[in-house]
Amino acid sequence: MQELNALTDEELALSYINGNNEAFDLLLSRNQSKLFSYILFVVRDRDTADDVFQETFVKIITKLQEGKYTPSGKFAAWAMRIAHNVIMDWYRMQKSDKIVSAPKENDLSNIGGNDLLIGNIENQFVNTQTLSDIKKMMNHLPASQREVVFMRFYQEMSFKEIAETTGVSINTSLGRMRYALLNMRKMIRDYNVTLQFA
Repeated sequence: MQELNALTDEELALSYINGNNEAFDLLLSRNQSKLFSYILFVVRDRDTADDVFQETFVKIITKLQEGKYTPSGKFAAWAMRIAHNVIMDWYRMQKSDKIVSAPKENDLSNIGGNDLLIGNIENQFVNTQTLSDIKKMMNHLPASQREVVFMRFYQEMSFKEIAETTGVSINTSLGRMRYALLNMRKMIRDYNVTLQFA
């Protein structure tokens, strides 16, 4: 096991493909917490999250065994993409109104500099209490907006990684972030929320 611990996730995936089941066990233990947190945050129900998580890992195993994994990128991002697809399939099966489709004009290329209200929000996400308050507000966002905010600020993914994971353009990812931040600012105004920054 000591030798396996020295391997990257990508090397572990290849080792599993070559028949080493212990490699997959380690791969699972390294990634399950982050992946489950993401799934739970998006679906907001522990039982559903458990189901989606299990289905995600069944799909990961299947895709690895079918040779559909190439170590050209990070394993974690590849697994996150599979989880995203499983979540979207689950929502479609539920015919839920929880997914709010972005409007066709959800493209930032037509927005002038003064219209973009995002500002430097990363500097604001410092204080633990603030993160907690923001997380509560995020629960009221549409799933697509909540997902991009979670990936950006809680998993520190770039907009390029978010776009690849969710299967949309970078402009759409930026647009979802913009709408999420506008909605959260509106909640702050409407409910007189005071955020304490460090």
